Amino acid sequence: MLLPTTLLTLLCFFFFDALSAEEVVTCSNIVPFPRRTDKISITDFGGVGDGVTLNTKAFREAVYRIRHLHRNGGTVLFVPPGIYVSEPFNLTSHMTLYLAAGAVIRATQDLSTWPLIAPLPSYGRGRELPGGRYMSFLHGDGLEDVIITGENGTIDGQGEVWWNMWRKQTLKFTRPNLVEFVNSKNIIISNVIFKDSPFWNIHPVYCSNVVVRFTTILAPRDSPNTDGIDPDSSSNVCIEDSYISTGDDLVAVKSGWDEYGIAYGRPSSDITIRRVTGSSPFSGIAVGSETSGGVENVLAEHINLFKMGVGIHVKTNTGRGGLIHNITVSQDARKGIKISGDVGGHPDDRFDPNALPVVKGITINNVWGVKVLQAGLIKGLNKAPFTEVCLSDINLHGETGPRTPPWQCSDVVGVAHQVSPWPCSELISQQSGSCGNFS
Repeated sequence: MLLPTTLLTLLCFFFFDALSAEEVVTCSNIVPFPRRTDKISITDFGGVGDGVTLNTKAFREAVYRIRHLHRNGGTVLFVPPGIYVSEPFNLTSHMTLYLAAGAVIRATQDLSTWPLIAPLPSYGRGRELPGGRYMSFLHGDGLEDVIITGENGTIDGQGEVWWNMWRKQTLKFTRPNLVEFVNSKNIIISNVIFKDSPFWNIHPVYCSNVVVRFTTILAPRDSPNTDGIDPDSSSNVCIEDSYISTGDDLVAVKSGWDEYGIAYGRPSSDITIRRVTGSSPFSGIAVGSETSGGVENVLAEHINLFKMGVGIHVKTNTGRGGLIHNITVSQDARKGIKISGDVGGHPDDRFDPNALPVVKGITINNVWGVKVLQAGLIKGLNKAPFTEVCLSDINLHGETGPRTPPWQCSDVVGVAHQVSPWPCSELISQQSGSCGNFS
């Protein structure tokens, strides 16, 4: 999908103000970090890291051992340096997958070995195509107390074969994610490189208590739909201190698709995103466009982006329904803003056109940018205007031409304080104060 010219282009790097050690806030205590004394190696199960040998049996037997022996405190599965090719495999509860420096777990390109699984109930079908979807490379369903960590080893999805099928329109089912946890809790992902995912990279869905920190996520800019991290109908999620450079949104908060997400009714809530740096032709921090279960209490701060399509993008559509409420973005970075009610397609023709999303309580402050094609676009819905939108302390140095106004707004109610260039007349000037005391 090509970006319309109203989106923002960014041509240089940005850096947030340095924080002292006393000021740095982390999410490290959200999920208990267990001390596991039971340790096994993939080589104990016949694993060979020569980049050729198929290690599916070794990984599945190691996970089976962890699942059935129930060692006190769980078990560490150690992956030593080497390239371990494997088909997709499931993880289990009370395990740590630990990748040593130089360790690579690489997905096979034999697509006939990828299992098909049922669509998510909040989507009603595969995200790309009707029917089922391919299982993620590393998968967990109904798990708790799972850690993926190490010494910056790599999980490589070898996604190019999938991308080419998408481009040629030869896919029969929705592509697999690189890592997906479903109905799981107490998940930690840290100190690992994720590379070339077939589809979305990290997808916690129907999960709670998830921490992703000190990760690197990489995919080419032209790789289709390779979102970085997508919390989906999940709560108490923290994403921090990571670098993401992909072909789609870096972080996208979701909660189901149209009538299926409305019926499932599980929102995403209490999502924290901080100290994330990255680049993408699409969005840096996105909410949506699949928001039918609702999205509440999202905080993004100290985000640094370059060569972006859109810096901050809140996106929904008619038929989505759902409530998008209390979104706060506080950034020391250079980018632009888009809040729109006409983004994203529909799973089928059974969506309710009267299921209008409610978008209220969007706070964006402390944003600074240069070489921005358009400072902002806020496009609500005629029958459901966006309300309680507050912009404060925003300075977006633009390259606006005569055909591109710095701001375009419609069907929005809110205020603005110290915004340059000055936003549209729909936002009332607030000469003093900030978003913190706006009501």
